[in-house]
Amino acid sequence: MATKKKVVIQLPGISGVVATKDLYEIESEVISSIGADLVEVTEYNTEKFLEQADDAHAIITSWGRRFPANLIEQLKNCEVIAVGSIGVDMVDIEAATKAGILVTNTPDVFIEEVADQTMTLLLGVARKTKLMARLVEEGDWWDARSICTQVPRLRGQTLGLVGFGNVARATARRAQPFGLRVIAYDPYVAETVMCDQGVDPVNHKELLEQSDFLSVHTPLNEETRHLIGTEAFKAMKSTASLINTARGPIIDEQALIKALQTGEIAAAGIDVAEEEPPAEDNPLRAMDNVLVTPHAAAATTRMRPEARRRAAREVALILSGRWPMSCVNPWIIPEKNLTRWQPYSMDRGPGL
Repeated sequence: MATKKKVVIQLPGISGVVATKDLYEIESEVISSIGADLVEVTEYNTEKFLEQADDAHAIITSWGRRFPANLIEQLKNCEVIAVGSIGVDMVDIEAATKAGILVTNTPDVFIEEVADQTMTLLLGVARKTKLMARLVEEGDWWDARSICTQVPRLRGQTLGLVGFGNVARATARRAQPFGLRVIAYDPYVAETVMCDQGVDPVNHKELLEQSDFLSVHTPLNEETRHLIGTEAFKAMKSTASLINTARGPIIDEQALIKALQTGEIAAAGIDVAEEEPPAEDNPLRAMDNVLVTPHAAAATTRMRPEARRRAAREVALILSGRWPMSCVNPWIIPEKNLTRWQPYSMDRGPGL
């Protein structure tokens, strides 16, 4: 008789709000369809987490819980770690691959939301929204117009995209009707793909030098950590603004603070930070030329339920012997005894 599959779930920031049955109704509905047991783990201490999860066949998680190599190595039966977000930087992909564990994500669930937030931040820094709001609150109504007369019109300026994945492409579609010229740098995307969407492909140096707004849209990994730092800020226009709705550590935050303080760049709009939440004395929080939002770009009424449902579906697919929809280490799929049920690109994976 086949062993009943065990699926462990840990969703930071949700646990304890309501009873477990209601709390995980979305995941329970999907996981029960394959006859597996869904088990909530509330412990964040690694040893205590493993006491409940080391024999799991699958793990559903999101931001908060990290899966370093020393944790992954102790998972005895795990076939998949399903992450309910686009980014999977909380999982050591190399260690998971070595252990034969598939890692899935939800790359196409909240593309539109993050692109909306990117444009919100861009427009906010372009029109000095934070400063304008403060002037109103302090009763300096008439000072605003003289400040705004120094602001260049948006039409005709250049938006540079660092990376040209799904969110960057959705951002480009939003920016073009504002009259922005859009350029992009992504060594993993063909130039013809950019050109087909009215975006000019450039190299990294050209991107930094030409952008009036530099918007970050890459995953966080060893290649992109502190990708934008001291040298990048020196290469940018002194009138340029930085926008980041991807991951905080892609930006060297101390270098960003210095660049803003010394006038190397003009402004920043960030939804993510190296430390979240930023410390109370973090200068970025107090600067009039910096608009900070609390890593909420993806959040809408649809986002969380759909991301959770999608993560659970990935688990159900793999545990029932079928290929996942969005795998970040697809090169190990051929090693698995999984049935191919959809077209699949082995170099990028579906939906990426």
